Amino acid sequence: MVGDVSALAALCGAGASLGLVLVICGWRGVEVPRPTRRLERHRVERANLRIGLAVGAAAVVGAATGWPVGAVLAGLAGWGAPGLLGGAKRHSVAVGRIEAIAGWAEMMRDTMAGSAGLEQAIVATAPLAPLPIRAEVATLAIRLEGERLAPALRAFADEVADPTCDLVVAALILAAEHQAQRLGELLGSLAAAARDQATMRLRVEAGRARTRTSVKVILGATGTLVLGLALFNRGYLAPYDTAVGQLVLLLVGGVFAIAFVWLSRMTRPASVERFLNESPGLTTPERTSGVAP
Repeated sequence: MVGDVSALAALCGAGASLGLVLVICGWRGVEVPRPTRRLERHRVERANLRIGLAVGAAAVVGAATGWPVGAVLAGLAGWGAPGLLGGAKRHSVAVGRIEAIAGWAEMMRDTMAGSAGLEQAIVATAPLAPLPIRAEVATLAIRLEGERLAPALRAFADEVADPTCDLVVAALILAAEHQAQRLGELLGSLAAAARDQATMRLRVEAGRARTRTSVKVILGATGTLVLGLALFNRGYLAPYDTAVGQLVLLLVGGVFAIAFVWLSRMTRPASVERFLNESPGLTTPERTSGVAP
């Protein structure tokens, strides 16, 4: 009876700690200055989620078991869970952005074919741009009212933060600064290449989806086993209450952590480095000669 009361008190304390952590994380999210770029905003939101899961999992496991190593491992699991379980969403967002960039490039090509200038084409396509990049294109159109075209395009590429967008922006910058000819044909070629890249990534993702499913099954089976033993056969885990047991738990947890990191890297697509940023020195013709018309 005393043991049940102690366990209930530990769970209540863990729940109170988790609630306090969520309140602090929510408060912290409000106080953080709102970033102006999508990538920075995504990083802040992802960091807040990771911190909340890590601290909450560590508080619950530490209060329920009294194992310091268990609390640390639970915190690491909470920190890494979004990376292990959220790969499919990140991939779909990335593919959707590539297809949106291709669609916008085709819109620019068709608008400019009607004797519209480059700036006029950007303004005309802003309300009709594909949804994944519509906000960035609208910001670009507004920015053109007070900035030169080339710096505004560089800022646009930095906000979208995608290598495919860098190719389109580099072509537009070359056309704006060097009066490049046949820009419409180049935009059409870049749009076709972007759609081919999106198709290829979808095919690759079909193979990675099986590995990602295996990761989820392993995580679910491991978590269910540990939770079942903790609830229905606590005596089986009694050896971990000792110092030697904590060392063994650290070793076992380290092996699992290495395995899950390896599986996570297998399901993560290779990142492609961008070649445009806010620095004008990286957008010279020499650095972008590969996309010259």
